[in-house]
Amino acid sequence: MSQVKQGDIVAVHYTGKLADGTIFDTSYSRAPLQFKMGEGKLIKGFESAVIGMQAGDKKTTIIPFADAYGPRQNEAVVEMERKNLPEGFIPQVGQRLELTQADDSTVLVSVVEVTDNTITIDANHPLAGKDLTFEIELVSIGA
Repeated sequence: MSQVKQGDIVAVHYTGKLADGTIFDTSYSRAPLQFKMGEGKLIKGFESAVIGMQAGDKKTTIIPFADAYGPRQNEAVVEMERKNLPEGFIPQVGQRLELTQADDSTVLVSVVEVTDNTITIDANHPLAGKDLTFEIELVSIGA
């Protein structure tokens, strides 16, 4: 049987868990995740875990935050005055927003605090700073 190597197109099922066992994502309720090894579209640690697997193999791997979504960055948490928000916009804690920056690039943020005069937003990925556990099942290997 062949083993996964860089450049292969693979299909995997996975379940991602936090250290406390909370499931944050799983592919088992939908089609397997398909990707080309080495393109860098997934977190580094996930691709590294798939290297060497054979179709039908299952494994559990712990990916440290440095190889996942990186550390939390305190400077990515910003307080804004509500008067600068669009008229009629009512922010809510937990809400995800897409903001356009001065250079026209966009960034996803989460609203983490709302007061009468300000809102606090967090541009960190929700999984930043967290070690992740993945149960991975290799469904297929293509060329």
